[in-house]
Amino acid sequence: MLNVSTHNSQQNQQLIDTTDWNVIETEFDPTQLHHKETVFTLGNGYLGVRGSFEEGYSQNIPATLIHGVYDDVTIAHTELVNCPNWLPLTVKVAGERFSIDSGEILNYERRLDLRLGLVSRDVRWRSPSGHTLDFHFQRFASLADQHVLAIRTCVTSVDFEGEIVVEAGFDAEPYTQGVRHWRTLNQGGIDRIIWLNSQTLHSGIQLAMAAKLVIDDETVPVRVEHACSSPTLATSLEFYPGKMVTVEKIVTVFTSREIEVPIAAAIERLGNEPRYATLLAAHIAAWEQVWQDSDMIIEGDRQAQLSVRYNLFQLLAVTPRHDNRVSIPPKTLSGFAYRGHIFWDTEIFIIPFLTFTQPALARNLLTYRYHTLPGARRKAQEAGYQGAMFAWESAMTGDEVTPRWVPTPNGELVRIWCGDIEVHINADIAYAVLHYWHTTNDDDWMRDYGAEIILDTAVFWESRVQWNQQRHSYDILDVIGPDENHDRVNNNAFTNLMVQWHLQSALALWDWLKQAYPETSAQLVQKLNLTTQRLHRWAEIPEHLFVNQDPKTGLIEQFEGFFQLEKINFADYEPRSKSLQGLLGIEATSQKQILKQPDVLMLLYLLRDRYDYNTLATNWDYYSQRTDHTYGSSLGPAIHAILACDLNQPTEAYRHFMRSALVDLEDIRLNAGEGVHAASAGGVWQAVVFGFAGIRMTQFGPVACPNLPPNWTRLKFRLQWRNEWYDFDLGAETEVEVPV
Repeated sequence: MLNVSTHNSQQNQQLIDTTDWNVIETEFDPTQLHHKETVFTLGNGYLGVRGSFEEGYSQNIPATLIHGVYDDVTIAHTELVNCPNWLPLTVKVAGERFSIDSGEILNYERRLDLRLGLVSRDVRWRSPSGHTLDFHFQRFASLADQHVLAIRTCVTSVDFEGEIVVEAGFDAEPYTQGVRHWRTLNQGGIDRIIWLNSQTLHSGIQLAMAAKLVIDDETVPVRVEHACSSPTLATSLEFYPGKMVTVEKIVTVFTSREIEVPIAAAIERLGNEPRYATLLAAHIAAWEQVWQDSDMIIEGDRQAQLSVRYNLFQLLAVTPRHDNRVSIPPKTLSGFAYRGHIFWDTEIFIIPFLTFTQPALARNLLTYRYHTLPGARRKAQEAGYQGAMFAWESAMTGDEVTPRWVPTPNGELVRIWCGDIEVHINADIAYAVLHYWHTTNDDDWMRDYGAEIILDTAVFWESRVQWNQQRHSYDILDVIGPDENHDRVNNNAFTNLMVQWHLQSALALWDWLKQAYPETSAQLVQKLNLTTQRLHRWAEIPEHLFVNQDPKTGLIEQFEGFFQLEKINFADYEPRSKSLQGLLGIEATSQKQILKQPDVLMLLYLLRDRYDYNTLATNWDYYSQRTDHTYGSSLGPAIHAILACDLNQPTEAYRHFMRSALVDLEDIRLNAGEGVHAASAGGVWQAVVFGFAGIRMTQFGPVACPNLPPNWTRLKFRLQWRNEWYDFDLGAETEVEVPV
């Protein structure tokens, strides 16, 4: 069982009372194996490691995923590949291998310490032959040095006397969802060190790992076994009741993405690495620094406190720190779903958290989009448009990697249109760029990177709209909005109104750029062909873009014809454990008013300064009841929580919020085994800050208008706005912001 609730046994309650930073599992349940592998994922901004056991387990899915290490695959073009597994550490007691699925487990506890970035496990095990031992495992992916990984194992004999053998190695050629991606170039070992040098089969990326085994009793010899075929470090230890031995496995990893000869770098770095305790101290100090600016304190609700910290931890653990040519996949680096491709999730859901608490990391992620502009331009040209058309699914180059056809379980091919027509991502990226700039005042970055993104994506919109002579309006035809239950629709309100905002913002940015950096603006005039006629079109198009909005009530039609679709009663399909689209099928769902996520409500959140209370209330009443909240998109609940706060519905807000906050910890959607829901995690932060704390940006800085859940007695966090820190310490009645 996973201890995230206040409704647990007395023993577990005691654990959670003293550990608001710890996710604790007190029983091992094999049916929850893959869910827990996701929950106990670690990362350091360079790589992520699923929470698999060091000694292995039948049917497990161990994974080490490294940002940017993609390789070719059929259908999906490219995928983030499962790298060689550095975890293997086995203990043999009188020839019997320690394993959770053999012998008898007398005591078990696993915990993820969010504050320290540590996974640990304590097991009292009775071997099949009846020997009893205590095992303590601890591991981390160093935040202080992204190329260092470490495991420490303490073995204590309770009643065993005899020999124990400890072995450490690599799994050199793991599969990624059944696909092989690696070939071994070189492997070997000498003098307590082993190494592995591999290369991806198609992309040609080299990866090197080196490992050493350190025993607390340095007189104990460590030998290298199977050096040519499967290098392994091994040591034999004599045990008696009460004896404890500590073994450390220190690993270094490099790829050719960051260094020319990774094997040389891995071996050299390993040789200079200190003991586990020293590495751990540096790692803890690095996490302490990060948490100082990104932590949230919630008093009165332990479940919310722990779940919020868990979501923030997973985002902080995956965000690249030293590389601006990669971004965050929707499942972080914790699982294979979506092939590690990059979606709008990063810009709209994750980057706001980083912009306000770790702006240098937000800048890295936005610069990734700048580096993919050439791919976006190629995509626009191939589709017959101008400017830059960002890929719906992006990888290293920015070229579109959304699969066009996907086989169903029975072998039928289904056409996927997202890569062709889910064009709102252009405005989403522009939105994140401008939000970052307005929050940070980072004029240099906007001059060198951001302006070109916003302007060239605006060029695309100019070529994408069509004039409707009959209506005297501009249309955007044949698109998909965020609600992917309905594809190939016309005049999607989210898309059209975000395009309106985008073109208006591009003109304002252009005025600033001409005044502040005339040389840069002159260069972009040439590079992007920004003629006077083009800029006039940017002013004209927003005034005539078609949106069907009732002038009296403010109700916005999601797309042309949505109001004519069949209405359904959601209660008729309860209880269920899958989405309504999963129950009814793609075609049938598209003919009904069933929303995967509500486009219009998402729009009203992103552009909340443009719409009044009555417009929000009208659209909420209409669209919220038509949304599949439980098994639709995981991106929706956090946004619903914010809007419910705006509508002064704190109970409703809290229900949506916890649905988002616990999506991985409690496997609410029954798919957490596929990896962490990254966008939902970012939405959780936004729900707390912009929903419950009611943060609004003013010319004087952020101001709080709190609407806390009834059981929250305190909410404390900090934000950075235009290079100043603002500390918020809110109670139920507080309305104050304090500049530091």
